[in-house]
Amino acid sequence: MLTTLGLIMVLSASGVRSYGADGSAWVIFGKQVLWTVIGLIGCYASLRMSVRLIRRMAFTSYAITIILLVLVLIPGIGNLANGSRKWFVIAGFSMQPSELAKIAFAIWGAHLLAARRMERASLRDMLIPLVPAAVVALALVVAQPDLGQTVSLGIILLGLLWYAGLPLRVFVSSLAAVFVAGAILAMSAGYRSDRVRSWLDPENDPQDTGYQARQAKFALAHGGIFGDGLGQGVAKWNYLPNAHNDFIFAIIGEELGLVGALGLLGLFGLFAYTGMRIARRSADPFLRLLTATTTFWVLGQAFINIGYVIGMLPVTGLQLPLISAGGTSTATTLFMIGIMANAARHEPEAVAALRAGRDDKVNRLLRLPLPQPYVPSRLEAFRDRKQARPKPGNSPPAGKPPRKPARPQRSQRSQGSALPRAADRRAHGPRGHLRLAGEHHRAGQRHAGRRHTGRVRALEGQRYG
Repeated sequence: MLTTLGLIMVLSASGVRSYGADGSAWVIFGKQVLWTVIGLIGCYASLRMSVRLIRRMAFTSYAITIILLVLVLIPGIGNLANGSRKWFVIAGFSMQPSELAKIAFAIWGAHLLAARRMERASLRDMLIPLVPAAVVALALVVAQPDLGQTVSLGIILLGLLWYAGLPLRVFVSSLAAVFVAGAILAMSAGYRSDRVRSWLDPENDPQDTGYQARQAKFALAHGGIFGDGLGQGVAKWNYLPNAHNDFIFAIIGEELGLVGALGLLGLFGLFAYTGMRIARRSADPFLRLLTATTTFWVLGQAFINIGYVIGMLPVTGLQLPLISAGGTSTATTLFMIGIMANAARHEPEAVAALRAGRDDKVNRLLRLPLPQPYVPSRLEAFRDRKQARPKPGNSPPAGKPPRKPARPQRSQRSQGSALPRAADRRAHGPRGHLRLAGEHHRAGQRHAGRRHTGRVRALEGQRYG
């Protein structure tokens, strides 16, 4: 539903700009549809992909994206637009390698932390590979420069640290470092510092630095409760810059009103509930960590975008996931949604139902392979067996029989002790010594048989009880 709504709003918001730049109102929308198709193909591929293959390719994929981030900074290879060199342009189609770096870092980071967590590695061993790799990617993104992607990559890093269960001091220090780095970046360049000043004082320069934020507020106010109607907004007629991209939420508020804006927030809330539910039910630590981090990343990016559109945050350039016109962003988000759906198929209940042969129309329609049950590592299995063993203080002392088998043994001993006394009384009659010997022999056989039966029952009790 988010993808469909995004395509509808991109068509509505981009027609004017597309016609003015290319002579056709369908150019930007056509590119968005093409990237959405690519994203759906990636979503299907990640849905069919095995978890083992995803983890095996994690580090290689991240290394390739780092190489792409280096190549995009080279003049003649990377395209310079709006003061940033962050695009590859091939045959009229642009691709942003920082979007690929985000998902590759999320997958590799989840794989690394899940593996080290199972090995009970030290805090230093868990942070040293992860944080330096994140710093390298952040430095290359800052060199473009791209503040929005820097913030988005920082959100992914914070999500990995939080959901991996690292100590609170590590998360707080990382959060503080991200805020300090963002503040330094925001004030280091002229256009970014102008955005911060216009956010702090919107009336300072309403026709220059504060123009875009003011027009967004005017569009939201003009929409009212029910909006002006789909396609009937006026802000996209060159009043609001980047109406189809960064500020598309203002167009939604203008054309669909408060009802449409709240409906969009409800869809993101449903996405959050679904993602966290999948993460909570996943048995695989890697899928649990990756699903929770992806949900946190999409929601964090949506919160920042909506926040600066309504004036609560300074403008960062982050797009609204699945809604804004941005081909690479849409394709990578759909790819990660496919991994989340793959994690949902690997829940223990889903694996048991699918492998039991229950009829599932979606699996037959998409020809999806059966999910493999999660098999814990040797170390994790050994830890589980160790926890399942009884503690030494709770085990019965040596030499004492178990509690349950003790009852038949006591009754057997009492019955066996009565037999010699009866034999003694009968021994005073004629031929007493022969009767005494016979009685002793038969009593010994009965006592031995009962003792053997009691021992068998005791062993069965220990096995099944």
